[in-house]
Amino acid sequence: MTDETRILLVDDEPHVISALVRGLDEEPYLITGAHGGKEALGLMVQHRYKVVISDEKMPGMDGAEFLGAVKELYPETVRIMLTGHASVEATMRAVNSGEIYRFFTKPWDETELKLALRSAVEKYNLEEENRRLLRTVKRQSQELKYLEKSYPGITELRREADGAIRIDEDVTEEEIASIIAGCNDAERSS
Repeated sequence: MTDETRILLVDDEPHVISALVRGLDEEPYLITGAHGGKEALGLMVQHRYKVVISDEKMPGMDGAEFLGAVKELYPETVRIMLTGHASVEATMRAVNSGEIYRFFTKPWDETELKLALRSAVEKYNLEEENRRLLRTVKRQSQELKYLEKSYPGITELRREADGAIRIDEDVTEEEIASIIAGCNDAERSS
């Protein structure tokens, strides 16, 4: 983990945020506190948070509503609820509207919360890597389509009788530079 791992704590009680920050001070996170859903959503416009931990009962916007908004606006952010007022209704609303990753009750077990945070950050990082790989595959697919359209048969693998890969030697350096430039133009226009 790097210092770019941002965690957002949302609770209307400042002493809860302070206690969470103290409990996580040895963890490699950049931790920010917000005293309500609207303030937290404002912070999320400015920074990318990997994990959000929210209280349920807050004035103005409750935790389920806030986590639902986070799910819609920042679906990649992992959402955790930490509440002192766990009811079946609150739990169901949080799970259904915010698709939360974990649910904790106050007072929390510090070790369990730390482990859940590590797991949440790992989940975020793995999903981010999957998104990056998917973008790469999509870009490469577009490059291959461009190449086939411009130079039919260029992506076919041709082999010699002995199984060795056959490379046409009649392609000039200028043609290769033109193909690379065409691929780059196709990528920029997509």
